[in-house]
Amino acid sequence: MSATGTSTQGGGARIVLTAPLTETIDHAGYFIQMSMASLPMWLEGIINRKYPHWRELEYNGDGTARYMPAGVRVLETSLLRRFPASDIVCCYPADLDRFIGPDTRVVAVSTHNPLGVTFAAGVYTSIFGSTSQPINSHYARELFLQIKHNPHRARYQVMVGGSGGWQIVQTNSYEDLGVDCVVEGRSESAATLDLFDQALRGERLPKQVDVPHPKSRDEILFPDKRTTFGVVEMTTGCGRRCQFCVPDLNPQIDLPKDKMLAAVRANVRDGNKQISLATEDMFIWGQVHTPTPFYFPNREALVDLYASIVDTPGVEEHVLSHSTIAPAVVDPVMIEQLTARIIDKSPIHIPLLSTHPKKKALVPLIGLETGSIRMAKQIMPSKGVPFPIDEWQSVVIRGLEILNKHNWFPAMTLIVGNPGETDDDSRATLDLIYEVERRGLFAFFIPSIFTPLHDTRMEKKKGVTETAQLTPLQWQLMMKCWKMNLRPGQVSWWGPAAWRTGALALWAWKLRKLNGPGFTWPLFMFASALPERAMGAMGKIHLGRPVTVKTRKELLSTIKPHQWRFIPPDAGDLPDGYTSVSTPPSTFIPLTASTA
Repeated sequence: MSATGTSTQGGGARIVLTAPLTETIDHAGYFIQMSMASLPMWLEGIINRKYPHWRELEYNGDGTARYMPAGVRVLETSLLRRFPASDIVCCYPADLDRFIGPDTRVVAVSTHNPLGVTFAAGVYTSIFGSTSQPINSHYARELFLQIKHNPHRARYQVMVGGSGGWQIVQTNSYEDLGVDCVVEGRSESAATLDLFDQALRGERLPKQVDVPHPKSRDEILFPDKRTTFGVVEMTTGCGRRCQFCVPDLNPQIDLPKDKMLAAVRANVRDGNKQISLATEDMFIWGQVHTPTPFYFPNREALVDLYASIVDTPGVEEHVLSHSTIAPAVVDPVMIEQLTARIIDKSPIHIPLLSTHPKKKALVPLIGLETGSIRMAKQIMPSKGVPFPIDEWQSVVIRGLEILNKHNWFPAMTLIVGNPGETDDDSRATLDLIYEVERRGLFAFFIPSIFTPLHDTRMEKKKGVTETAQLTPLQWQLMMKCWKMNLRPGQVSWWGPAAWRTGALALWAWKLRKLNGPGFTWPLFMFASALPERAMGAMGKIHLGRPVTVKTRKELLSTIKPHQWRFIPPDAGDLPDGYTSVSTPPSTFIPLTASTA
């Protein structure tokens, strides 16, 4: 029977899939979910004023959800291999009571940040007080309590998946949230389907289960329905082996172009006009398990793929996902060619910075993490490959030069308060940030406090745990980043004055008591209460020291000589002694479902 018939008769669907409202919406601006994951609940009014219709949703004719996060859609697709479609419903939180009934045996929830302790979320809410809760976490908790207090709760079990499940495990929040089982891993696994079988038979589920990740591209499923923000998976894994990263523990897989395009067309068919390819590093696609190391990007493959995505009829907007910065230094021609194909479909406009005729910009997510070479060697020694990590500062500067030239203004994450971080490390990162500013370059620097994520190589490490523990230099790094980030938005005459006044008022009212004396002068710097040079002369802040930056040719020369042959011959600034190979090191073959 259909979902409508199920709910009308009061039996309910046997399997109900859902996610928090704030993780489900796919309109009201691309950055809204980032804001909701970081801003405390008492600042929700900012979101309400900026996006007054953000709670509005679209429905299918039977009352089910028209769109869902990509993870929920993959789970739905996986379940359909074993269970009939009439057993499964995807619905929004507000409609749970319609689809949960006496026949319901499983309610599965996908969530990214149920308790607000991920990288960005915890830091910005704790600035406003340790009890502050991110907006997203509030709505996640609201969803769990709704499921917990449903009158049919005794008949079904609650399963949780998604990247936030570890928060429930580590804090032992099962009873508080009414969760029976947390599943960590991909839903394509047969072990995931076995858990649903158990629940449907009425057997009690284990509290926590790790299921294996697919080993090949053929095992990864693509949903045939609309996903939130038009997310279509592109790659898994990364390969750079950063110590703090969860996704890098997954096998490195690039997915077939024909399956991606089919998922794009499904999104368009169901009303989505925006597409975003989900990846940990867009530049490894087309180069995984080839004779060429993955960190030398396959220009032809990437340009072909992205051109096919944005040229798909019905795709009006395209947003970049994660990438690394070293490939831009290796092959600036690739950046130029990608820009020519995709920037016209970008929904992001930065009038103050962009040279595009319509002021469009591309904003990939790139991990900077630290400007300290000492710290980089400890937590991410392969972050800059094919360049040695000793050249990390030069790679960042030269990469930003190339990206900014083509209207790429990345959002770059930094980790503040790493285990063993010293004031010298903070100064080195500040030096790099000031060098970016000094050279007229731009990125949105997003600092966050170190979080020992479950299953990473640093899960047992301890760094700064809350903002009150931050040193003055760490506070300055955070405030300097946000001062620079706000510059593109302060195009009106009143903008800078409003920020200064608001920041100082908030400090006087609340923040000076919450965040300690180390917060005061960095906040004054953020508010431009005094010139930075004056504060530096007073010894209150660190004025960044000039960074010695190698030229791009010098950087290319630091690549191991036996790998020079992988540098494209038209990339420019080639090392002395470079010899072009007569045959390209890897020949582009369009990846299809049958390609091994």
